[in-house]
Amino acid sequence: MVTNFVQDCNTIRPLSRIIAVCPNPVFNYASCVNGASNETPARRPVSAAIAPATLRWSDLAPAAILAVLTAALHFYTNLWAGYGFFRDELYYMVCSDNPAFGYVDQPPLSILVLTGLRAILDDSLFAIRLLPALLHALTVLMTGLLALEFGARRLAVVLAAVAAALSPIFLAAGTFYSMNAIEVVVWTTAAWMMARILKNPRPRLWLLLGLLLGLGLENKISSGWLLAGLFLGLLLTQHRRLLRSIWPWAAGGLAIILFAPFVIWNALNNWPHLEFMRNAAGVKYASQTPLTFLTGQLIINNPVAVPLWLAGLLWLLFAKRASLFRPLAFVYLIPLIILIVNWHSKPEYLAAAYGILFATGAVALESWNLSRVWNWLKPVYLAILLGTGLMLTPMFLPIVPVESYIHYANALGMQPMTAEGKRVAQLPQFYADMFGWEEKAKAVASVYRALPDSDKVDCAVVAENYGRCAAMDIFGRRLGLPRAIGLHNNYWLWGPRGHTGKTVIVLGGNREDLATRFERVDLAGVVTCQYCMPYEDSLAILVCRNLKTPLAQLWPSLKHYE
Repeated sequence: MVTNFVQDCNTIRPLSRIIAVCPNPVFNYASCVNGASNETPARRPVSAAIAPATLRWSDLAPAAILAVLTAALHFYTNLWAGYGFFRDELYYMVCSDNPAFGYVDQPPLSILVLTGLRAILDDSLFAIRLLPALLHALTVLMTGLLALEFGARRLAVVLAAVAAALSPIFLAAGTFYSMNAIEVVVWTTAAWMMARILKNPRPRLWLLLGLLLGLGLENKISSGWLLAGLFLGLLLTQHRRLLRSIWPWAAGGLAIILFAPFVIWNALNNWPHLEFMRNAAGVKYASQTPLTFLTGQLIINNPVAVPLWLAGLLWLLFAKRASLFRPLAFVYLIPLIILIVNWHSKPEYLAAAYGILFATGAVALESWNLSRVWNWLKPVYLAILLGTGLMLTPMFLPIVPVESYIHYANALGMQPMTAEGKRVAQLPQFYADMFGWEEKAKAVASVYRALPDSDKVDCAVVAENYGRCAAMDIFGRRLGLPRAIGLHNNYWLWGPRGHTGKTVIVLGGNREDLATRFERVDLAGVVTCQYCMPYEDSLAILVCRNLKTPLAQLWPSLKHYE
C-alpha cells in the first residue's frame, strides 16, 4: 500500500520547484503546478494535497448535505425515539446548577455551556441533546472541509463525510450531552487550522489555534494530547523551522492561560482531578489493557472503515504529496503511544483523532491510479461503508424501541458490553444507563412523603454514586425531594449541605453496614427497573435515624473519586 502511495505521489513535482514558480506564500497550488508545467489541469492526477484558494459551495455541498442529514437523524431520535437521560447527563445537569472553575471529573467548559443552554431552553431530552446533535453534524462538515484542505475531489469529500457521519463512536458522542462531542469538533477543527497554518503560517491563524486549544483543554484535558501531537509533529518534521517564530509559542501560551483556571481550582481543592484519573485507571477501568485498547480501534469506527483510516495514516507518513501536512500524523501517533503506555485506556479515548484520518484516507483512496477495470472499487467501497454504517447505527444511536434493539443485536451476534468490568444484562452499559432513573426518584419520593413532618425537617437523601444522586436532584425537584448528598466525585466535594444525619434516606445501601453507623435502620421499599444495569436493579430504600457520629465529622472518610 505504501508503494502505491509513493508511486502515485511521484507524479507531483517537488514543492521547492513549485515555490520557485510561485514565490508568494499565499498561492493557489493548482495554478502553480500548472505554471510549472505544460500539462493542462484536466490531465493532472488528483489534487496534489492543497485545496483551491477559493472554496466553492459545490466543493463542500456533499459534506454539508450529509451534515444536515446527520442532524436530522439525531433530531428524530431525540424527539420520537431515545431511551431517556443517560446517567452522566443527569450529573452534568446538576453540575450546571453549581457553576465553578472545575469539577472532580472534568474541566468546566462543557458544564458552563450547559448552564447557558438550560437558561435559554428547557430540561427536555431534545433540548439537552440539541448541542451534541449539532456538534456531530459540525464534525461531519469539518471532516469534509479538512479533506478539501488536503486536496480532495467530490468522491473523497463524500467518503470522508460518510465515515464521520456513521462512525459508531461519533454517533455515540452525538447521542447524549457530554464533553466528548465538543472534543471531536475541537480536534477536527484544530487539524484544519493547522493544515492552513502549514500552508501559510499567519499570526492570526496561530492565535485562533491557541484559542481553540485552550477551550479544548477547558473542555477535556485530553486535548493536551492534541497539543503535544501538534508540537512534536512540528519538532520532528521539516516544519520545525516554524518554531523559530514567536507565534506558535504565543498560541501555546494562550492555550495555557485559558487552561489555568482549572489548574488553580485543582490546586485549591487538593488536586481532585488527578486523584480521579488515578482511581479510574486503577479501579474502574482496570479490565482494560493495551490489547483491548488496540483491538477496540478496529471496532469503534466500524470495522469496514479500518482500511480507510489506516490508509490515511500511511498517506500522512509516507506520501510525498502529504509531506506538507506530515505533522498531523503525530496528532494520532502521540496520543496512541500515551494511551498504550497508560495501560488501562478505553478505546474511545483516541476517538477524536479519527476525523483527520477519515479525511486523509479519503484523499489517499481517491488518488490511487487504478486501471479503468478496477476503478469501480472506489464507489463500491463507499457503498459498503455506507451500508454497514447504517446497519450498525442502532447499536450506538437509540433510534429503535428497546425490545427491537435487543432482537436486532442478537441477530447480529453483538453481546452487551461494558468497559468497567461490571455485569451486564440485556443491554450494553451505554444503553442500560438510560433506564430507571425517574423510577428511583419516584420511589424515594414516596418514602419521603410518608415520613412524619418532624423527620422531614433534617432529612437527607443519600446515594453512593452520582447517577443515583443526580436522579434524585433532577427528577426529585417536582416531587418535593430535598437536594441529594453523596459520596461520589463532585457530590462529595459539595459536602453534607448542612445535614446532621438525624434522618437519612439511603438509596441502595447495605442494611447491615448502615446498622453499625445509625441507631435505627428500616427497610422502606425496593425499587426495580427492567433494562438498567444489574447493579442498579432491586435497590433497597432504607430510612436511617440518628447517626452515631456527626455527619460533618464522618464526611472526610467517605470520599469516593472514580
